[in-house]
Amino acid sequence: MDKIFITNLSVNGLLGIHAHEQKFPQEIRISAIISTDIRSAALNDDIRQTVNYSTLANKITQFIQAKPHLTIEALIEALAAEILQDERISALWLRVEKPNAVPAAESVGIEITRSR
Repeated sequence: MDKIFITNLSVNGLLGIHAHEQKFPQEIRISAIISTDIRSAALNDDIRQTVNYSTLANKITQFIQAKPHLTIEALIEALAAEILQDERISALWLRVEKPNAVPAAESVGIEITRSR
């Protein structure tokens, strides 16, 4: 299976259990690797026959900005389910990070793998 990836997509959104995290958007970093078949798109040189990474990045951004979440766990599971609605995607590795959440750490976060 082929893979399409996005690394460290920066999105401002509401995420966190503390009151200030629910009032002020903060940076959330998303990385994704999706499994899909690109052969038809490659053979025909046609972006419509594959998952467009720009469209996927926009979908991720809109999803995060549309609804606040208290936990990274809730966000990552909901985002994975949203991405897997595209029938061309058979599996997904997803990473959600919160930079600056812990003062002594560059970032904290969660990684998951999901498939149909």
